[in-house]
Order: sequence, then C-alpha cells, then structure tokens
Amino acid sequence: MVDTDAFFDRLNPQMCVVTAAVGDERAGCLVGFSAQCSIRPLRYVVFLSKANRTYRVARDADRLAVHLLTRDQHELAALFGGETGDEVDKFTRARWRRGHGGAVVLEDAAAWFVGAVHTRVDGGDHVGFVLEPERSGQRGDDRPPLRLRDSLDIDPGHPAD
Repeated sequence: MVDTDAFFDRLNPQMCVVTAAVGDERAGCLVGFSAQCSIRPLRYVVFLSKANRTYRVARDADRLAVHLLTRDQHELAALFGGETGDEVDKFTRARWRRGHGGAVVLEDAAAWFVGAVHTRVDGGDHVGFVLEPERSGQRGDDRPPLRLRDSLDIDPGHPAD
C-alpha cells in the first residue's frame, strides 16, 4: 500500500451540506468531497457515501441542493454530519424551505445552489453526483468558511464502510 498521508493530511477542503428530496422524503448530510469539475458547462460534483441515507434518497432525485456553511455554524454541521436520517429527522431542527424543483434549501446557509443531476459516477465507497447548477442564493456572508479541520470533532452518523 502506498503511504499517502503526507499528501492527504495537508488537505483542508471546504465542507458543505447536501440535501436531497423525493416527494415527501428528505435527507441531508455533511460532505467533504466536492468540487467544481467543469467551467463550460458549469458543473459541480458532490460525493455521497453509499452507507448514508442521503445517498439512498439522492439516487432517485432529479436535483440536489449544495449549501456552504461558515465556521461558526458548527452546530448545523454537526446536525447534518453527526446524526443519521435513519434515526433523526434533521429537518425538524433546521430552518429550510422547498426550492427550485422541490429541492430542500437550508435557509441559514451562507450560500447555496440547486443543481440538476447530470450523471452519477461510482468512486468506490462514495458516488459522485455531477450537478448542473440551476438556481443559487447567498446571505452576503463573508465569515470564514467551514473546513474539514473545523469539523474533525464531529463523529459521523454512519461509519464510512
């Protein structure tokens, strides 16, 4: 096995909350694997764990919403990262609304977009959802973004495998 710690330990990606909705079923989770993946057309990819309830809902969703949080929104990050939707309705403890195409938009996010699912890519224990942004919004917030190192104390609601 290759020792990749020297590289991967230096990464500190921005975290986001991804929400999915199909009919009355809602799900959402904290995500550390995401990035813009195309300029023209504009596309963004989020990777969801196959062990996660959000993944199971997202498989049938036409759209997902991606939300950026600020460092001081640790409690919201812990709700979506440390609880599992298999046991808790996270949306009873967060402010949200139905957005474009029925997507679930978190009202307290610093910025968000709703994207149509263009394609799904198997990445191993995660599946990448390539999204084409359709609508977006922001609070005009310039506080520092929530990053991986800010959320290391959050125990995942589901183990990675």
